[in-house]
Amino acid sequence: MTATSPGEPAARIPLVIDTDTAADDCFALLVGLIDPRADLRAVTIVAGNVGFDQQVHNALLTMQLAGRRSPVFTGARRPLERDWVDAVDVHGDGVGGLRLAGPAEPDGDDAVGELIRLSREHDGELVVVAIGPLTNLALAVRRDPEFAHRVRRLLVMGGSVNARGNITPAAEYNVYVDPEAADTVVRAGFPDVVIVSWDPLTLRDAVFDAARIERIAELDTELARFFVRANAATFAFDAAAGLGGSTHPDSLTAALALDPSLALETRRYRLDVETAGELTRGATVFDWRADDPNVTVVERADGERFYAHLRGLLASR
Repeated sequence: MTATSPGEPAARIPLVIDTDTAADDCFALLVGLIDPRADLRAVTIVAGNVGFDQQVHNALLTMQLAGRRSPVFTGARRPLERDWVDAVDVHGDGVGGLRLAGPAEPDGDDAVGELIRLSREHDGELVVVAIGPLTNLALAVRRDPEFAHRVRRLLVMGGSVNARGNITPAAEYNVYVDPEAADTVVRAGFPDVVIVSWDPLTLRDAVFDAARIERIAELDTELARFFVRANAATFAFDAAAGLGGSTHPDSLTAALALDPSLALETRRYRLDVETAGELTRGATVFDWRADDPNVTVVERADGERFYAHLRGLLASR
């Protein structure tokens, strides 16, 4: 990486966001699109939250509303070995019923090939933000075993640190949907894997209560109105579940990719994924005792600064 001189702006970070675009995933895209530190080279779509074509629509809609466009590539439409499990009950369609103002199409249908191509183009510099099931990443590893070694940093929104899940008592949604993919990725040899977990991190540091949502609504910008509308279904679901507001781990993950100082505490763990258990499918086992750690877990984040940053981006348009 080329060093910068004092006073010279830092180089933008070449970024890929791999996403199952609904609600908070859309807000993560806004981070990648608007934050001046990001060079969003591609958005890759993976089967997850809502119907696949709806996810593609949601990504293109987010870009249209942001007034920014990055290439969009469709990827795996189903998990490696399992039947797809959606989260429509949480997100609705993921954008509150909004529709594209005009025609828009993805730029290609080989997300895996694009991930590999960008890892070669930005060898040792590419940052990948994975905020859905890890199917596309696992397929990239299978197609090109050197892919993992060329990625500078992989940030994964997934799992819970020896704690509760959000789709089963044992498992967080992204890992549960495709545990074989998650297992492949954590074993692939990525040099720097950062985990943003559901519990305890998200539930403590990335919940927006009604007062925070109201402060966003008061901005009355196009993006703030989009946020409130797209977030409404998730807010209602999470509030009914007793979480105190809507959860925003995906946009936190994108923000951490650009500003690692948002992580106030981290710890190294050995992560293994349960693929065989009948009751514990997708459970993430973080071993704090292991002498061969393979991930860095964000244990505490600056939730106030994250919220302020996201609100600032929503105020920009």
